[in-house]
Amino acid sequence: MKRKNLSKAECPVARSLDVIGDWWSLLIIRDAFDGINRFSALQKNLGIARSMLTARLQELVEHRVLETAPASDGTAYQEYVLTEMGRGLFPVIVALRQWGEENLYQPGEQHSVLLETQTGKPVTRLELRSRENQVLTWQDTMVRKLSPDGKH
Repeated sequence: MKRKNLSKAECPVARSLDVIGDWWSLLIIRDAFDGINRFSALQKNLGIARSMLTARLQELVEHRVLETAPASDGTAYQEYVLTEMGRGLFPVIVALRQWGEENLYQPGEQHSVLLETQTGKPVTRLELRSRENQVLTWQDTMVRKLSPDGKH
């Protein structure tokens, strides 16, 4: 089945999924946050076919989520590093992680956890907050389409 192009969709979620919506792309981004940035290391960690990894990396670079850079250790290799736009996906990766921890593991089942570097303590659950700092649920929000001039 051919993938539908959502790059011109009115919905920001659909446009985002057009860029990062397959599991390989999200796992590559996750690994980039974990400091895995060479092709061979990504392939080994993910167990992905070379052709699939090449295609996904090319798409992520094309969409400016990743960029290539000379290897940080001075070797002839290149690395794939997150751009500012790519680093902006950190809350998305954390939200997916926390949702998975909460819903996809049995009590006591082993899994990885995200810890604060300075304290070594688990990261607090993400929350959506209002401008007045109140926690919001899906019931407290609505979507409104903007007019072509950008107004409500």
